Amino acid sequence: MKDKVIIITGASSGIGKALAFECGKRGGKLVLCARNEEKLNETGEELKKYNGEVIFVKADVSKESDCRTLIEKTIEQYGRIDILINNAGISMRALFEEVDLKVLHRLMDTNFWGTVYCSKYALPHLLKAKGSLVGISSIAGYKGLPGRTGYTASKAAMQGFLDVIRMENLKKGLHVLVACPGFTASNIRNVALSKDGSPQGETPLDESKLMTAGQVASRIADAIEKRKRTLILTTQGRLTVLINKFFPSLMDKVVYNHMAKEPDSPFK
Repeated sequence: MKDKVIIITGASSGIGKALAFECGKRGGKLVLCARNEEKLNETGEELKKYNGEVIFVKADVSKESDCRTLIEKTIEQYGRIDILINNAGISMRALFEEVDLKVLHRLMDTNFWGTVYCSKYALPHLLKAKGSLVGISSIAGYKGLPGRTGYTASKAAMQGFLDVIRMENLKKGLHVLVACPGFTASNIRNVALSKDGSPQGETPLDESKLMTAGQVASRIADAIEKRKRTLILTTQGRLTVLINKFFPSLMDKVVYNHMAKEPDSPFK
């Protein structure tokens, strides 16, 4: 990643922040994007201790104009784009029967349309550089999670979109990576949306047993450097994807029972 120009969305916390440090330590020239300008600046100041080649762009990826501006400012500063990491995302926890549909719209606007908007404006530059287009998806993109209809749908849509972009550019040197972490110790569940769109608050999972954001970021960075097609993290995640191919009904029950064990689970 030495001297590569790397855009990371959702870079103020969680996996995005960890990716900023990982790519920065590997010599990348960074463009960090997030909605929370204060947290973004804090991340940037910490990062400058390791890498001074970094700019910050306040942007909400659910807005097409913000995504266009993000790409334009990157070109103004560096003149090229080598890697775009579509990491910005939000989650949810609520039964579809009870959820306000505005919650699903918010999930799709950020997780799916944010990826589409950023990729659309970055693509000409990525093709010129024969660079990497990355989507941070989820095991949910392969196997639906009860209580996460909007999250599951948005990640499945992201993966389908990126698969087609890969095929359309097979002969143009574009690298497309779909990275699917399992449950990760990050703040995404703390700010996940409840059925009415309000923040969930405390995560229902024991985060001490999960992969750290730093571990996930290191594996993703390795996959980008090796120009891998797919990265599925954790043994549990890989088993879920594999078993679901052959025994989907069994996995329905396994996943349901797993999610039902969460504190305050809507499944009883």
